[in-house]
Amino acid sequence: MATDTRRSRPVRTIVLLTILTILLPFGALLAGWQLDGKSSDNPNGASLAPGLALDLQGGTQVILKAVTSDGSEITPEAMEEAIGVIRQRVDANGVTEAEIASQGDNQIVVEIPGKVDDETVALISKAAQMKFRPVLAIGNPVPTAQPSASPSASADGKGEDAQADGGDAAAAAEPTKKELAEQDAAIKAATDPSDLAQITPSVQAEYDALDCTDPKNLEGGGGDNPDRLLVTCDQTGAAKYILGPVEVDGTNLTSASSGLMPGANGTVTNEWGVNLDFNSQGTKEFRETTERLVNLEQPRNQFAIVLDGLVVSAPSTNVAITNGQAQISGSFTQQSAATLANQLSFGSLPLTFQVDGQNQISATLGSEQLQRGLFAGLIGLALVVVYSLFQYRALGLLTVASLVVAGAMTYVVIALLSWGMGYRLSLPGVAGLIVAIGFTADSFIVYFERIRDELRDGRSLRLAVQRGWVRARRTIYAAKAVNLLSAVILYFMTVGGVRGFAFTLGLTTIIDVMVVIWFTHPMMELLAKVPFFRDGHKASGLSADRIEVTPRYRGAGRLSGGKPDATTDVPDFGTAEPDRELVTAQSVTPAPRTGEDGRRMTIAERRAAERKAAAGSADATQQAQNEENS
Repeated sequence: MATDTRRSRPVRTIVLLTILTILLPFGALLAGWQLDGKSSDNPNGASLAPGLALDLQGGTQVILKAVTSDGSEITPEAMEEAIGVIRQRVDANGVTEAEIASQGDNQIVVEIPGKVDDETVALISKAAQMKFRPVLAIGNPVPTAQPSASPSASADGKGEDAQADGGDAAAAAEPTKKELAEQDAAIKAATDPSDLAQITPSVQAEYDALDCTDPKNLEGGGGDNPDRLLVTCDQTGAAKYILGPVEVDGTNLTSASSGLMPGANGTVTNEWGVNLDFNSQGTKEFRETTERLVNLEQPRNQFAIVLDGLVVSAPSTNVAITNGQAQISGSFTQQSAATLANQLSFGSLPLTFQVDGQNQISATLGSEQLQRGLFAGLIGLALVVVYSLFQYRALGLLTVASLVVAGAMTYVVIALLSWGMGYRLSLPGVAGLIVAIGFTADSFIVYFERIRDELRDGRSLRLAVQRGWVRARRTIYAAKAVNLLSAVILYFMTVGGVRGFAFTLGLTTIIDVMVVIWFTHPMMELLAKVPFFRDGHKASGLSADRIEVTPRYRGAGRLSGGKPDATTDVPDFGTAEPDRELVTAQSVTPAPRTGEDGRRMTIAERRAAERKAAAGSADATQQAQNEENS
């Protein structure tokens, strides 16, 4: 059998595990608690305790009333789509255990654990009407002293690095009915949506007066008329635009994702960008738009992606897109590309919302249910400890220590996720942690039983630990893979409480594997060197009578499978000769260590004496049988 020649360093492994998975995360949590602690002014700050979900803590209820921008009837399909997008917004940064449901024909009730700040309310209630418009003019964000008809005045023009949330831009003054009529006539007379003749004096005056450095012009809205020109700002306030009528509606965008862009030869570059996919209608409209824009000059070869009335990106058109799959590239970072992809993915709500009410709600289950859940977990833990100590005696303490390490890692990780990602622990999540106690103990039981099997075959404890681990880890990996797969399927196929159960189950499964590899196995290697366990003390759980060893006949008067006799000179084959079986001398006369002259015998002489003694024993047995037969 091939042997592993790598040097085992169990102490270093245990120390690294403790530092990297417990001390450093807890230190980060403690520092966050001191610097960014949770308070009434900072409800999302760090806390040493994990956040609790609605069923255990209560939270905030926000009632949203859906309104269509054109006064049309609100359909159930539109409400379902709105609920799905709001749920994505709420859960975008982690499992928050929020409850979202429709109420009546035009209301959506959103219940969020804990106290909710104004930014969160604005996020879930903000309209997200995304449109693609051609760019007619781009300018500096400050008001223009003297109106300029030049559409090419300015600046950046691409807006790829937009990161902030936004709303619609406020015009300098509301246009009159006469001015609106002039605009409609100019648009109707235009040869295409990029025709500069659409820019009437009133539109130019509005553009010149617009101040995109004013925060009021970067607030929410989204009710812009798709058939008219739009004067608006970049989300960051870095530029202002005159945009033509809508050419592609955001509802025709099926998906948006961020990633590294492919190069000319198909290899992946280090440039971040956003991939867009349109449905059949969007593919047709986007093809017609890009075929026209690609032949125009700057900035009219750009199209603006408008979300809630603000420009989130305005990329140039380098080639006509005919297959409905576009790529937006530029001065993106990984974060800014992901932000834009999220805005585009969540930015196709067909409805706008107004907040009809905001109330604090109490816990649906309360602290009593949490106490009962924790009490049930303690009972389960106690039963596992009692079983481990009964079955494995002192070795069961290693099970207890491994459970403590796994528990500490789980607590720190959940507390960090509560702070960094808004994770909330619900009662189903607590149930997942309780179930994980049994799953975690299974790993230790499999490992210990493999070690016992090796001891029954007559191997030393050190060799039994090595060989037992090789055999046990395959079984452990297979079992944990099944648990993790079940958790992943539950997480992506369900919502609400079941999703919280799946999350904690998957998390504890990963932690269980880490603990058994980097704590339980190294500790077992250390214990194999301790005489109490190595010599098979009755209280160690590894004694010959405890593991029910039955000596096996190996031929030539040799027996194996029993505990080595202290008087025999048996080397430790765990390091020098790992494949050699340990031979014991139960019911066999031990070979003498010294000869008749007092000289210490060599190994060859001792083996010869052993064979002679065995042969003499066999002759004596045969003679006794002959006498008995006669």
